[in-house]
Amino acid sequence: IESLVVCDVAEDLVEKLRKFRFRKETNNAAIIMKIDKDKQLVVLDEEHEGISPDELKDELPERQPRYPSYAYQHEDGRVSYPLCFIFSSPVGCKPEQQMMYAGSKNKLVQTAELTKVFEIRNTEDLTEEWLREKLGFFH
Repeated sequence: IESLVVCDVAEDLVEKLRKFRFRKETNNAAIIMKIDKDKQLVVLDEEHEGISPDELKDELPERQPRYPSYAYQHEDGRVSYPLCFIFSSPVGCKPEQQMMYAGSKNKLVQTAELTKVFEIRNTEDLTEEWLREKLGFFH
């Protein structure tokens, strides 16, 4: 049986996430993270400014897990803080990849002090409606 791999989080990514959490801009923004399998590290994949939930959805691979962290702007001008952290693990990923991401999720969440943690099993599920519904639990 394979032991569960828990990946560390790259130092520069931790710093980037910390800044991201306290950013002053009011547009939607996302940091997409992935696992570097060889280094067993969670690293930056992509950064996006002014990205809608639908655009974010299009950035996520359909057959590979990712960890997007998303700053979402409400209509009334309040930015939804703390950030939404979404674990995207689409059905059809390689099992070992799935395991690695699932095993490392909690450590990433703790390291980056993320509190709104959601999971999707299909990138199509990431919509504005879904996000609003999820965030509604926190008001």
